[in-house]
Amino acid sequence: MHSGENLTTELLTAAEQAIGYRFKQRALLEASLTHKSYSNMSGGENNERLEFLGDAVLELIVSEWLYAIDPQAEEGELTALRQKYVSKTALKELCQKAGFMRFLRYVGSEQNLGSKTVESLPEAILGAIYLDGGMKEARAFVKRFVVAARTENYKSLLQEYVQKRTKQTPVYALEEEGGAYRCTVRAMGEAADGKGASKQAAEIAAAEKLYRKLTEQS
Repeated sequence: MHSGENLTTELLTAAEQAIGYRFKQRALLEASLTHKSYSNMSGGENNERLEFLGDAVLELIVSEWLYAIDPQAEEGELTALRQKYVSKTALKELCQKAGFMRFLRYVGSEQNLGSKTVESLPEAILGAIYLDGGMKEARAFVKRFVVAARTENYKSLLQEYVQKRTKQTPVYALEEEGGAYRCTVRAMGEAADGKGASKQAAEIAAAEKLYRKLTEQS
């Protein structure tokens, strides 16, 4: 993180590499990486408006994705699932894992930034990407960071849960279905199905459903 410093061309390039997107309007990237403590002292735009926009875009993209991968899920179930992806905890973990905070410019002590700064930074970046590259690039960012960070955990969580109790591993079976994929995963005498546009997405959807089923029964 950079207290009181300008974002150099080198830092902005490094930020783009970490984010996985090259901005046409770098002013949007700069704004997304600017804390209000810096703008209060130096003027210019900070990332709070972009955070507001990114929050809405994130919720829409995750809702759209969950709606597509599980056609049988009801409203309440989809709402609960969405919260796992867009919660403060999930966004904080994402930000820390991706290392976005090292590009933030601010004024004062790092200890004064607070947890909200970490949680909101991915949303601000997403808002900037949406304005610069549209929904296609915004979806790519969400898939790369938000969805991947959460869904990878479900396969790991399921495997750890099953191995600890049975010394075995879950068994996945895949089949193509109308241009998409269906996966059935079995473990501990239970099974769950998941659908996805890719093999990985189908496995993840199935793993999440089975993990939730097993843990709710225990």
